[in-house]
Amino acid sequence: MTNILNIIKDTTMTYEQKVMSLARAAEGTLNVLEISEMAQKYREEGIICDLNEGNSPYRPRYIVPDYERFITNGSEFLGIEPPKDIWEAVNSLLILYKHVPSITSFPVYIGNIDTLLDRFIEDEDEAYKAIKLFLTHIDRTITDSFCHANIGPKDTKAGRLILKAERELENAIPNITIKYSDETSDEFAIECIKTALVTAKPSFANHKMFLNDFGQNYAIVSCYNGLNTAGGSHTLVRLNLAGLSKTSKDENDFIENKLPEAVKIMAKYMDERVKFLVEESGFFESSFLVRENLIEKDNFTAMFGMFGLAESVNHFINSDIKEDRFGHSQRANELGIRIIQKLEEEVNKHEAIYCKASNNKYILHAQVGIDTDEGISPGCRIPIGEEPEIHQQLIQSAKFHKYFPSGIGDIFNFDSMAKKNPEYILDIIKGAFKEEMRYFSLYSTDCDVIRITGYLVKKSEIEKLQKGKQVLQDTVVFGMGAVNNNKVLERKIRKDV
Repeated sequence: MTNILNIIKDTTMTYEQKVMSLARAAEGTLNVLEISEMAQKYREEGIICDLNEGNSPYRPRYIVPDYERFITNGSEFLGIEPPKDIWEAVNSLLILYKHVPSITSFPVYIGNIDTLLDRFIEDEDEAYKAIKLFLTHIDRTITDSFCHANIGPKDTKAGRLILKAERELENAIPNITIKYSDETSDEFAIECIKTALVTAKPSFANHKMFLNDFGQNYAIVSCYNGLNTAGGSHTLVRLNLAGLSKTSKDENDFIENKLPEAVKIMAKYMDERVKFLVEESGFFESSFLVRENLIEKDNFTAMFGMFGLAESVNHFINSDIKEDRFGHSQRANELGIRIIQKLEEEVNKHEAIYCKASNNKYILHAQVGIDTDEGISPGCRIPIGEEPEIHQQLIQSAKFHKYFPSGIGDIFNFDSMAKKNPEYILDIIKGAFKEEMRYFSLYSTDCDVIRITGYLVKKSEIEKLQKGKQVLQDTVVFGMGAVNNNKVLERKIRKDV
C-alpha cells in the first residue's frame, strides 16, 4: 500500500506514467508462477533478473507485427482499409501502434518505415511534411525509448526524408536501425552517419549476419534485439555473470559447475514464465493481432540474456593493471570467449517450450543493462573508462557477436569534428562488419540525444528530471540512473584521423 501511495503522490510523474506504475504494482500483488527455491534465491541475490516483467505474464515482452501485411490488407478489427496515399498510411500506422502491447505497454517495433511509406510518395514536399508529423506524433505519444524503427538496406526516397526529418527534429523516439549491407549505397550510408552524429541514430546492423540467423523476415526491435517479424519474444531474463562469479572457487569451478547449474535454474524459470503466458493468460487466443495474422505464436522465441562478462573475467584475472584485464590481454579475452562458448553450449542443451521460431531453444542475448547496474557492464562490453583504441575494440568485440543472434552491440562516441569526415566512420563500420561485428552504434560529443545503453535519451531531459521537473518520456528516469551509476557520459571520445 505504501508503494501505491508513493506513486499517487509523486509529482515528478505524469498521469500516464502513474497509471502504468499503478498497473505494475497491481500485477506485483499476484504470484502465479512455480519458482524453485534456487531460482528465488538467485533472484533475491540479483544473479537472475527478469527485468521487471512482473509476476503474471499477460503479454509477450516483445511483439513484432507484420506491418507490411497491415499496409496491404488493413484491419477488420480496427475498421481500417488499406491506405491509398501517404496521409492514410501514416494515420493507419499511428492507429495500429496504439494497439500493439509489450512489456513497456508501448510498441517496441514500428516497422521498416522507409519501405512501408516509400510506395506512397508522389510529391516529396508533401511526403516530408507527413513524415515529420508522423515522427513527431510518435515521439510525443509513444513516450518510451524502447520504440524502434528500421530502415534499409536499400536507398529510398522515404529513407532519405526520414533521415532529414530526424536531423531537424532531434527526437529521442523512435530509435532507428539501418540494415546495412552491400545493397546499401555509400551515399545513403553517409546520410545515416550524418544523422547519427546529430541525433544518435540510426545504428548500423550487419544485415548479412542477421539474414544468416533469421532469414529475410527479421526486425531490430527495442534496444538492438533481432527477432522474427510476425512474432517476437515471450520473455527476456538475464544472468548476472559478475555476481555468479563471486560464488565460485575459481574459473574452472565457474565454467564447469556454477555456470551450467545457473543456466538450468534460469531456463526452468523462463519455462514457467512462457508456460503461463501461452497456456493461461489467453493472450494468443484473444488478440486481434493473432486473428489478422499480424503475429503468429510459432514465430515467437524467448531470450536468454546475460550481462557482466567483463567483471566476471576480471574477477578471475584479479589484476588492477589495465593491460591484464578484459578487452586488453589475450588471456582475459580468451577466458571471456571460453565463458560464452560454455554458456551457449549449456543454453542449447535445454528444450525450450513454445519457441518454434528458434528450433525450441532459447536464444542468446547480450543484455544492455539497467539503471541500477552499478559497476557491472552491459553484455560483453568493455567497461567504460577502460576502452582501448577503436581498432582494437572492434576486433576484440567482434569475436563475441556471432554467439548472440538476438542482440549484441557496441557504442562509439565521436568527437564533433567527425561531422566533417563521415567517410572515415563509414570505413570503420565496413571494417567492423568484415570482422563479423553484428551491431555498431554511434553519436557525437555535442549531441543532445545520446545512446544510454541500447536506448536513447536527451541530456537536456535528464537535467530537467534532476531538477525535479516532469519529463514526457519515462525512460529518462532510466537514463538518469545510468548516468549516475554506469558512467555513460564518460565513454572514450573517438577522434578523426
